[in-house]
Amino acid sequence: MPCALTYRLYVSHFLSTWNSRMFEFGAVLFLAAIYPGTLTPMSIYALARSGSAVLLSPAVGRIIDTKNRLSVVRFSIVAQRLSVISSCVIFYLMASHIITGSQGMKASLAGVTLLAGLEKLCSVMNLVSVERDWVVVISGEDESARRILNARMRRIDLFCKLLGPLVISLINAGSFRIAILITLVMNTISIPIEYFTISTVFRLVPSLRRSQASRNDQEVASDLRRSLPLYFKSLISQILFYFRHPALHPSFALALLYFTVLSFSGQMLTFLLFSGYTSAIVGATRTISTIFELSATWIAPRVIKKIGAVRAGSWFLNWQMICLAAGVSLFWTLHGRIAAVSSLVASVALSRVGLWGFDLSAQMIVQEQVEDNQRGAFSTTEALFQNLFELLSYVSTLIFSRPDQFKWPVIISTTTVYMAGGLYTLYVRKQRGHLLHFNNLMKGKQWHSTEEAV
Repeated sequence: MPCALTYRLYVSHFLSTWNSRMFEFGAVLFLAAIYPGTLTPMSIYALARSGSAVLLSPAVGRIIDTKNRLSVVRFSIVAQRLSVISSCVIFYLMASHIITGSQGMKASLAGVTLLAGLEKLCSVMNLVSVERDWVVVISGEDESARRILNARMRRIDLFCKLLGPLVISLINAGSFRIAILITLVMNTISIPIEYFTISTVFRLVPSLRRSQASRNDQEVASDLRRSLPLYFKSLISQILFYFRHPALHPSFALALLYFTVLSFSGQMLTFLLFSGYTSAIVGATRTISTIFELSATWIAPRVIKKIGAVRAGSWFLNWQMICLAAGVSLFWTLHGRIAAVSSLVASVALSRVGLWGFDLSAQMIVQEQVEDNQRGAFSTTEALFQNLFELLSYVSTLIFSRPDQFKWPVIISTTTVYMAGGLYTLYVRKQRGHLLHFNNLMKGKQWHSTEEAV
């Protein structure tokens, strides 16, 4: 693949992911500063944002599968950036006390919450379009190129996941109003760059063109509006299609892994601070975890090339299960709080190699097995379940809300990982007819017996 093509693809994906990650974390900081002493506005905002993805992702999938690929991605870029810019304007007006009074603040919160839902949907649209559809078409029949593209795209995701929140939190520590303005400016500048780089990619790959598709961004927006009233009618059929598809098991196993508190995000970080970890140590552990996650983007393509995506997925998922089993066992049995928590932290960090290795393996399987005209529908239904399980993880910490009860969400999360492992094992057995190479084992045993006889 020409460098001009991949470079522009990576630039567009980096800007999209960076802006999304930075705003996702920044919005929480902005709300915390505007509404000090209460978590209610932040909770409403976060639940509405994730809820929009749960409810409306399949409608987005129909757009991805039927419309002009370039129009879909360009619409997602412009709509996502404009929703962030509008949110930043409202946040700044609230932070500067230009909007005051109970009614004004409630209306503003409702406005940024609705915009957050739109931003999330556009994020799903862009991510699924580029990672699950464009990458497959661009790489064609070249599996090696696809492995490289998948790994590099995931590397960009993880890099932005670490540095985006870190950068906005450092700026926010100085002044949250300046942080709002910088977020606004970055999203404004990104629009033309993302818009034209992705257009160049489309122009360089003729196979991305569809023979029958809408020709402009306005038609995509219009079709999205028409799709919403028909959403609930088509939702059941789309979910049934998903559950009947041969790629269900690896896809749903991956979605199950989102039902977890065992990641270095809000729930676990709050618990670590309660357990006596300082902010600096928490930041260091998150950085170390991300290094392990990034390492998976180098390890996984090599393992997949060596043994195939199906076996690689089994290896990576087993690694995650072993790490968590060891860490959770020590977490429950060790008496010293710091020792127990540290064992959990270490096991979670190590398990991230398995998580992202399995993610890349499952993504390869889905890309290969899902039909060209159904990739959007399948992947957005997968995104629906990912967001649903993520919401359930928040529900688990709402039910067990005290830090001393965190062990129960830990058990629930570990159980879910083992459920994913069991589901994927069924898929491996169905695909390969066996789980272990018993013939090779028997040959080895026979050779050993012969050697002893001699």
